[in-house]
Amino acid sequence: MGTLIIILAVLFLSLIVVIPLIEKYAPKSEGQDFSKYSRWIIPLLMLLLVAQLLRYAFG
Repeated sequence: MGTLIIILAVLFLSLIVVIPLIEKYAPKSEGQDFSKYSRWIIPLLMLLLVAQLLRYAFG
């Protein structure tokens, strides 16, 4: 149990450090970039749904 607490503490502290660095140095994105990704969301969700259905049926 102590090991789990240490691992969670290290992950939490690393997120506290990494997220501000990513926000500071990440390139600024435009609204057009998100539209490029949003057209893939529904097909990928359908693929995930089919994969989960197959996993449930055969697993």
